[in-house]
Amino acid sequence: MPTEPIWRFNVTQYHQMIRSGILTEDDPVELLEGWIIYKMPKNPPHRAATKLTRNALENIVPSGCYVDSQEPITLEDSEPEPDVIIVRGNTRDYLDRHPGWQDIGLVVEILDSTLERDRTFKKRIYARAGIPIYWIINLSEQQLEVYTEPIELASEPTYQQRQDYSLSDEVAVIISGREVSRLTVRDLLP
Repeated sequence: MPTEPIWRFNVTQYHQMIRSGILTEDDPVELLEGWIIYKMPKNPPHRAATKLTRNALENIVPSGCYVDSQEPITLEDSEPEPDVIIVRGNTRDYLDRHPGWQDIGLVVEILDSTLERDRTFKKRIYARAGIPIYWIINLSEQQLEVYTEPIELASEPTYQQRQDYSLSDEVAVIISGREVSRLTVRDLLP
């Protein structure tokens, strides 16, 4: 815990800071559990994996959903900007708000330098929100980690299941409890 005075923000306060110009699009931050957190700069492999994953998902996303990347989703006490998401509906459905937990079919984070943050902090946030499936594309270990079955434990929210996939493995893409396609992990990594 910090020794200096600090301030936690709720989502409404965070939105007010954006509307009033205190935070701008140029500020590399996101709201995570009430804390305004610095977002790490992206290196070329991260950028490539984001684009490869987005392209792969756009080719198979079912009707009534769309793929977005690095855009905010509004949760109870957080507004993360996942690397890639599948959202129910279409972009015009969200002209007056960001998608919420109930609008999300899949969240994908791509990690290299943020491994610990995404495996603990963000995993807890997405599980607490009830996001059904959370993927971590782990660039350093060249694998895909798939987290499913969010649960609220006494200690903290988490996912009951974790399955790791290597480069040659195929992973099912499941949206709203239904397999819509399969992708080879190698196609998601640079």
